[in-house]
Amino acid sequence: MKSSAPFWEVKKLKDMSRREWESLCDGCGRCCLVKLEDEDTGDIYTTDVSCKLLNCDTCRCKSYANRHDIVDDCIKLDPGNVTELGWLPDTCAYRLIWEEKPLHDWHPLISGTPESVHAAGISVRGKVTSEDQVALEDLPSRICDWP
Repeated sequence: MKSSAPFWEVKKLKDMSRREWESLCDGCGRCCLVKLEDEDTGDIYTTDVSCKLLNCDTCRCKSYANRHDIVDDCIKLDPGNVTELGWLPDTCAYRLIWEEKPLHDWHPLISGTPESVHAAGISVRGKVTSEDQVALEDLPSRICDWP
């Protein structure tokens, strides 16, 4: 008997199809922000500077299929590394599913529209600048707290 519950409530991340996996992305753009690591403590700090491939208006990658070839340190999120990426936002569906928590009401899979993540103020839309526009030495002054 097939479950009537949505796939994200009954499947583990490792058991999801590629289509299901990709649909978990809420389009917030937060994973595409430049992060700085304190060499002494290992603490990770998020900036308001995005990867050069992030379209700051749509919060989607300009070259998703080729992103790993273009950006050397682009991390491919997969079921094997979700648990190791402590910088994933608390709102991230991949993190929520792994932690066995429900998706937020604004998540596109719940709301039915990709605009809900922006309307809820969760996305980086209108809040970031592309790394192409920021000097490397200025990155520490761009550290910010995200809700």
